[in-house]
Amino acid sequence: MPEISCRGILFDLDGVLINSTPAVTRVWSRWAVVHDLDPARVVEHAHGRPSITTIREFLPHADHKAEDREVERREIEDLEGVVALPGARELVDSLPSGTWTIVTSATRPLAEVRLQAAGLRVPQQMITADDVNNGKPNPEPYLKGAALLGFKPEECVVVEDVPAGIRAAKSAGALVIALRTTVGDQELRLSGPDWVLDNCGDISAVASARSNGGFRLALRED
Repeated sequence: MPEISCRGILFDLDGVLINSTPAVTRVWSRWAVVHDLDPARVVEHAHGRPSITTIREFLPHADHKAEDREVERREIEDLEGVVALPGARELVDSLPSGTWTIVTSATRPLAEVRLQAAGLRVPQQMITADDVNNGKPNPEPYLKGAALLGFKPEECVVVEDVPAGIRAAKSAGALVIALRTTVGDQELRLSGPDWVLDNCGDISAVASARSNGGFRLALRED
C-alpha cells in the first residue's frame, strides 16, 4: 500500500465521515418544488457547497438569508438515515490528538447535529460555513482549516468527495484524497485529486516518531 507523510488531516463532513445524502436530497428536493425548480438540478448543485450559494444561484432576487435559515432548519430536523460512513469512526479514533479537524460547508449547528446523529465525536474546533466569507470551491475553508491546526496547507491531507471541495483543497495547496461516496470516478478525477479511494476504510494511520510530529497514512488503492 502506498504511504504518504503529513502533519494534519482535514475532513469534509457530508459524504466523507457521514452519509447524509438521503436527507440532503429530501430537503433540497422539497425546497426546489416549493420554488418551481428542477429538484434533480438543485440537489446536484447543493452537494459540497454552502446552502446560501445554491440559493443565490437559483433565486437571485429572494431574501437569501431567510431562505438559508429555512433550509438549515429543515436539515437540522431531518436526520433520518444520517449514519457514519465505512471506516470513518475507526480512522478518526486512530489519529494523533490535535492532528485532524473537519472543514464543512454546513453551518456549525447542522454539523454538530449530524455528527451526533451518526455517533461521531464533535471536534473541539472545526471550520464551518459560519467561519468563512467564501465557501468551496474557494480555498479559504481549507486555508483556515490548516491554520486552525497550526500547520501549512501543504503539510496537510484533505479527504473530500465532490469536485467543489477537491478544487478548494488543491487551490489551498494540500494533497487530496477523493472518495467515491457521492459522485463517479470520472467527475472526481477531472477535479484533480492525488488519489481516489472507496471510503475512509481505505485509509489507515501509521504512527511516526519524526521530530516534527508528523505521521503517515497508508492507502489501499484498487
